[in-house]
Amino acid sequence: MPQPLIENPAMAQKVARVLKAIAHPVRLQIIELLESGEMCVGQIVDALHAKYPITSQQLNTMCDRGVLTQRRDGAKVFYRILNPSVSDLLQCLYRNCDSHNTDQT
Repeated sequence: MPQPLIENPAMAQKVARVLKAIAHPVRLQIIELLESGEMCVGQIVDALHAKYPITSQQLNTMCDRGVLTQRRDGAKVFYRILNPSVSDLLQCLYRNCDSHNTDQT
């Protein structure tokens, strides 16, 4: 069992950093897309019907915070989930939100 966060402020900071990294609607959608496997930026942009610069910024934020990783293949950059526990966490949150039918912002 991990040490309680109250006794481990450094871990509390790490957890908060991951939560901040995913706490954006576009980032949540990107993670959901990447749960099925690696995708290049263009595929993600097309799937989200989003603008390239915004999507790229969100991808970079999650890479910087250790949620995603990237690899380059020629001119294309491919992204995948680095920490599979993030998907588990999101599935838990989705179930909780769905079961409580919370539409509040």
